[in-house]
This record gives sequence, C-alpha cells and structure tokens, in this order.
Amino acid sequence: MNYTELINQIDFSKGEGLAPAIIQDVQTQKVLMLGYVNKESLEKTLEDKRVCFYSRSRQCLWTKGESSGNYLNFISMSLDCDKDSLLIKVNPIGPVCHTGTDTCWEEENTKTNIDFLLQLQNVIEERKKNLSEKSYTASLFQKGMNKVAQKVGEEAVELVIEAKDDNKDLFMGEAADLMFHYLVLLSAKGYKLEEVVTLLTERHK
Repeated sequence: MNYTELINQIDFSKGEGLAPAIIQDVQTQKVLMLGYVNKESLEKTLEDKRVCFYSRSRQCLWTKGESSGNYLNFISMSLDCDKDSLLIKVNPIGPVCHTGTDTCWEEENTKTNIDFLLQLQNVIEERKKNLSEKSYTASLFQKGMNKVAQKVGEEAVELVIEAKDDNKDLFMGEAADLMFHYLVLLSAKGYKLEEVVTLLTERHK
C-alpha cells in the first residue's frame, strides 16, 4: 500500500482541512477512539510509525502518547468510499482514553496471550530505532543481517535437538528463543508478523 498516494486522495475540503480518523486495535478489532487528522499529521504518522492527530482545541499537531507513553503504533490505514474519513489500525500501548480506560467509550479491550507477540514486535522495533541502548536486541541489529540470520539458524538447530528428548522446559525454552530471534529477523528485513499471518491466511483459503 502506497500511503503517500492515499493521503493525496483524501478530500480534506469537507472538514475545512481535517478528516476524522477512526482508530481500531488491529489485534482485537475494537474501536478505540476518534480523532482528527490533516495531511501534515498523517505524514508525521508515517514517519514516526505512531499515530499523530491534529488538535482542534490547541490547533496544533499532537502524537497520542507523547506525555503518557500510551502510543498508538501505526499498522495500516484505509480511506472510506467518500474519501473523507479514515480507518487507522494500530497496536495500542496501554489505555487509550485520557481517563485511563481502554477505549473512549469505556469498553474493555481484552487481549489474549498470543497478542503479546505483537507487543514484543513493537519492543524489537524500538530497539532497532535506538541502537545506542545497551540491550541484547540492539546488539543483534548492530552486528548486521548475517548475524541475525545466523542466530535464527542456531536456535532452530537447538530446538530440533531438544525435540528428540522429552524435557518440556528445555524444548519450550528453545521454542521461545527461536520465536524471539525470528521476530528480530523479520524486523531486520523490514517485515511484520502480520504480513506472515496474512500470507498463511491466504494459503488456507
């Protein structure tokens, strides 16, 4: 999806330079909030990978979570049939509403344990952006693609070795290690876990 072209298609004239944006959790499909965007805020959203709105009361750009840390990590956006409103899918970090609730309608946004993989993916992305941090993940990115790919291979071999025995703890530990390094490799290549899921879904049809 070329989001730059999509932004250029938006009819901002109907909202005097603004367009409403419905924010939806990509994992749970729950609608989280409604905000307003302009071209500049959407360009900043694409640049930072965090949803940026235009505040009508303050008349300025504001990135959701810039003071609370409860960011809306950008996943995708789509334009409605009238080309004057947006659906933006996100991975939210923490509660969305300023009152502390999950959504602006006081609805619970329940996630499953599987959703943790997407949270972990976000953490890995943060480590990739901040290579100066003293973390194992950042050190992998610093060593380059070959090292990241090599670690996936090593963890896969270790998992196969443990599969031949009956020690659940060791096997699950290696499975977790492989999953983590697999996510790091996806990030290093610039891909998302959601893209892999989409491909698997298409194959299943």
